[in-house]
Amino acid sequence: MSAKIKYTDEDLGELEIIPDFLPPPEELAYKEDTVKVTIALSRASVEFFKEEARKHNTQYQKMIRRLLDVYSSSCRQLAAKRESGHVGKRRPGETQR
Repeated sequence: MSAKIKYTDEDLGELEIIPDFLPPPEELAYKEDTVKVTIALSRASVEFFKEEARKHNTQYQKMIRRLLDVYSSSCRQLAAKRESGHVGKRRPGETQR
C-alpha cells in the first residue's frame, strides 16, 4: 500500500478560477442513431477485432462501427471535393500523393 497522505492547513497561495469546460451530462450520454444490420464477415476479420477490443477494453462491434464511420466520412469528404473540382479521380492501384 502507498504512503498515507498527510493533509496540512497551509496557505494555498494565489488561486485562479477557470471557466467550466466540461460538457453537460446529456452530452456525455450521447446515443448515436444506429441501424441494426446482419453482415457476414470473414472469421479472420472478426478474430482480429475481438483481439484488439480485448487489448483496449472495448467491444469489437464498436470498433467495427467506428471503422466504418471513419471510412464513410472520408469517402463523403473526398466525393464532395471531387464534385467541387478540387480533387481528381484516381485510377485503380494509384496511390494518393
